[in-house]
Amino acid sequence: MATKRLTMAQALIEFLQNQYVERDGRENPFFAGCWGIFGHGNVAGIGQALQQYADTFRYYQTRNEQAMVHTAAAYAKMKNRLQTFACTTSIGPGATNMITAAAGATINRLPVLLLPGDIFAERLQAPVLQQLESEHSQDISVNDCFKPISRYWDRINRPEQLITALPEAMRVLTSPAETGAVTLALPQDVQTWAYDYPVELFERRVWHIPRNRPDVGALRRAAEWIRQSRQPLIVAGGGVLYSEATDILRQFVERTGIPVAETQAGKGSMPYDHPGALGAIGSTGTEGANILAREADLVIGIGTRYSDFTTASKTAFQHPDVRFININVAEFDAYKHSAIPLVGDARATLEELLPLLEGWQVSQAYRARAAEYNRKWDAEVERIYNLEHGPLISQGEVIGVVNKLSQPQDVVLCAAGSLPGDLHKLWRTRDPKGYHLEYGYSCMGYEIPGGIGVKLAAPEREVYVMMGDGTYLMMPSEIVTAVQERIKITIIVLDNHGFASIGGLSRSLGSEGFGTRYRYRTEDGDFKGDVLPIDFAANAASLGAYVMRANTRDELADALLKAREYQDGPVCIVVETDRDQSVPDYESWWEVAVAEVSEIESVREARAKLEEAKSRQRHYL
Repeated sequence: MATKRLTMAQALIEFLQNQYVERDGRENPFFAGCWGIFGHGNVAGIGQALQQYADTFRYYQTRNEQAMVHTAAAYAKMKNRLQTFACTTSIGPGATNMITAAAGATINRLPVLLLPGDIFAERLQAPVLQQLESEHSQDISVNDCFKPISRYWDRINRPEQLITALPEAMRVLTSPAETGAVTLALPQDVQTWAYDYPVELFERRVWHIPRNRPDVGALRRAAEWIRQSRQPLIVAGGGVLYSEATDILRQFVERTGIPVAETQAGKGSMPYDHPGALGAIGSTGTEGANILAREADLVIGIGTRYSDFTTASKTAFQHPDVRFININVAEFDAYKHSAIPLVGDARATLEELLPLLEGWQVSQAYRARAAEYNRKWDAEVERIYNLEHGPLISQGEVIGVVNKLSQPQDVVLCAAGSLPGDLHKLWRTRDPKGYHLEYGYSCMGYEIPGGIGVKLAAPEREVYVMMGDGTYLMMPSEIVTAVQERIKITIIVLDNHGFASIGGLSRSLGSEGFGTRYRYRTEDGDFKGDVLPIDFAANAASLGAYVMRANTRDELADALLKAREYQDGPVCIVVETDRDQSVPDYESWWEVAVAEVSEIESVREARAKLEEAKSRQRHYL
């Protein structure tokens, strides 16, 4: 057997650069490169290997370990999970900084490969700098914290263990159902050890991404249920986009007349102006989507995991005899709500289901009702876009200005705060990949690194990163990364002097916005003093961004036009907004626990409302 003598780290990088994926005849490298920050736990191992292979496997320098995993996840999302990055760190804090973003990748079912350095396998040097010691086992480190949030986890204690670990890691990373964060913990000494690897390990390998089909019997039962229904509703989730099923979904809707409501991950499954498009569903949903959800006798979930926001904490579907059909690559999700499980690829399943419905469609009255809700909602969006609120502009108006000046192929990106809910309701989607929300984990700080990932995945598109001031302060450091790589993203920071989203939620729960404003502490111990003198524009400028301030709708429009022309790196536009002017809720609810007993009257009132709302919750059995 022919062999090649390499260090473990060199073998790892050579393997990664030769992995390809193929779906529907389209083939591409699976890894676009590696993000990393070097420390004593990886600089002489993975660091040396990345330097050695720099001409064929690109290395990207980042400023924060959490941020680079966000970037990789956003890139993978934009690429429909057909390409991603590896991420390497030193041991200790460098490794554990990735945990938050790794959890987000797994929750959102996005492939990322994590390569944290680890303690010496020899153990002679122990305890090394940054080592967690345990009196119960020598075979433990902080990297064990990755186990519950990784879809595959391994520690490479001998260089030859790569030979079996790497194919398993790729199996999980390329699985439509099982993908997420994959962690290979790499002891710093083992990274540098040499081994005679079989040359076959480094041959070009193509991983074929299947379009699995559901059971034929289940398809027939699903078709019969649809034919029996009178008010069916489709709930489109992220699986529609990942499987590139938007065209067949539109055909399905036009032939059957079944209207579509969208989750956060599934927004963009239908163009906003299609008469069968009801827009957002659930706690951040539109009026029409939530009314038809409440009345639906059959719910067809496509690529959704039915989060609490989608189901309005299990209050959305109120028909006494409601039934579910779930199309999902993951059996776990397909069986939810006692559904007929159509375990398979969304596009392939819809292609096989549609012929079974030949000649059937909903009533003309039901079809017309959905179209009317679409028109009414568009008018409501236009009203909010043009509030002419003042003196400070409202968040809804900011969304409107950005939406109207963006092109159909442009991407809006967000993750946390009140903006995701407002964007879910208000953003007019014109392209399946034009709406990018990380709302499975809703991680503050995702936005700027996520914007970098999206721009790397789609350099031909303008990327608008929208964020509140609270989430901006979590991860402004990645502006430097965008400057270094000359990556053009437009960051729109809404300065509302604190955590406006949680402030509003706190007030609705009777807690008066406690601890959510950026103000000086007063003598009574609360934060009721003057507004903190934070200059977000100056901060972004100090990190290298091209910065503009906008205090009115016209100034914001002018800044956005200038930003589109600027292509030399990141742009930051800071807009002061009215934190108290919010977008309403529409026919929905979301459960947040409220104290059962309290001396505060407003809390007691909120508890009473909670108990009344909980009476509408259902188990779908």
